[in-house]
Amino acid sequence: MSDETERHRQDNRSPVLHFEMVRRKPAASLAGIVTDICGYRETRPGHFRIVEYASLTVPLVISFAEAFAIGLGHTPGDNDRYASFAAGLYAGPVMIESFGAACCVQVNFTPLGARQVFGLPMSELRDRMVGLDDALGFDGIALRERLGEASDWDARFDIAENYLARRLAEANALSPEIAWAYRTVIASGGRTRIAALAGEIGWSRKHLAAKFTDAIGIGPKTLSRIVRFNRALSLSKRQNDDWAGIAADCGYADQAHLVREFRQLAGETPTGLAAWM
Repeated sequence: MSDETERHRQDNRSPVLHFEMVRRKPAASLAGIVTDICGYRETRPGHFRIVEYASLTVPLVISFAEAFAIGLGHTPGDNDRYASFAAGLYAGPVMIESFGAACCVQVNFTPLGARQVFGLPMSELRDRMVGLDDALGFDGIALRERLGEASDWDARFDIAENYLARRLAEANALSPEIAWAYRTVIASGGRTRIAALAGEIGWSRKHLAAKFTDAIGIGPKTLSRIVRFNRALSLSKRQNDDWAGIAADCGYADQAHLVREFRQLAGETPTGLAAWM
């Protein structure tokens, strides 16, 4: 087993635990491209639900078993079933249901990494899921077959890392202006003014927004909102739910502004969300 692989197993005999999860940090060559690779297998029948909040993770899910039910901003219905897919950024809560027979590898990309590996305008994935063949072409189908035939999680992770390294070697370079603007927004905690970003690059705000959306899937203003939200969520764990102070620290106009953003990006009030964490 790789030293970089972490295993989290749950015992089938427990009435509340129902899955096996194995996670690997990516190789150094994938730094800034992939945040982690995860293997997931459900180990008992049931109907399970989780909610994911607006984030900057672009997942690629390669399934070997039952599909997930996924709703963007709503409870998934019968027509919301997805097996192997890539999902773009979404500025809202994502409801995910599974039914006790899911098994998959999930590669979690940074937005910049996803643009390079998929070779697609990320605006084509915004607020939606696309099939494996749409995201990776015929390569993706062959990758799924190889992963499904592998003997264990470590072998699957090795196959995935080698595949991604090859894709990156063939990928077009990112726009240095967009990479700089993205990293500047992240480093500022979402507080950098968009006009200042455009001015530093020498572009108009409209041109920056168009190029940014092509590369990231969302514009710099929406990126800033998601960054501020996640920073506020992180601070809430250390500042004892001092929401007025957190709002000021994160650049919200006031606490009411923070509450509105939490409702839109998480589907919950700050206190309601904190109660689940």
